[in-house]
Amino acid sequence: MDSRAGLITAALALFARRGYDAVGVQEIAESAGVAKPTLYHFFGSKQGLLEAIFDEYAGRLDRQVESAAEYFGDLPLTLDRIAAAYVEFARQEPVFYRLELALHSAPPDSVGYQVAARHYSRRLGIIEGVFIKAVRQHGNMRGRHQRYALSLVGIINLYLSLQLNERLIITDRVRHEMIHQFSHGIYS
Repeated sequence: MDSRAGLITAALALFARRGYDAVGVQEIAESAGVAKPTLYHFFGSKQGLLEAIFDEYAGRLDRQVESAAEYFGDLPLTLDRIAAAYVEFARQEPVFYRLELALHSAPPDSVGYQVAARHYSRRLGIIEGVFIKAVRQHGNMRGRHQRYALSLVGIINLYLSLQLNERLIITDRVRHEMIHQFSHGIYS
């Protein structure tokens, strides 16, 4: 593993376990087996390292959600594909997903929140677009796209939090039931 990848891996593990603010540059460098100047060479700062982690991991989730959100007139199917993208990503990258969830709950003026919020907001915009397109078939949704996107991501994140903490296993059936329950609320 090269030094850059080692720094990303070490920082991700430390940030997810202890929080972004609780981890120092020296600790990251030692964990990666490199000198502190190596971190600065590749990333410029601890924030630059966090941004690189999010560009790599959250960027991949952003693309998966964008692909899943293609809308062809079947809202429940599209919502299920979106949920499946989140669930599959969290299964593949549980350490990163735990970090993203934690940073999304951080104070809004913190560096961690600001880095995470860029990707979170991008995904919300993609999902809002699905609900805007669905208005053609479901006129009662008009003007509610932002709340629906927030609610959908909220329920997905709740289920994923439970799964990350080993309190729930999200099977295909559980995911379908989650989307079914969500859909009943938005169609009323």
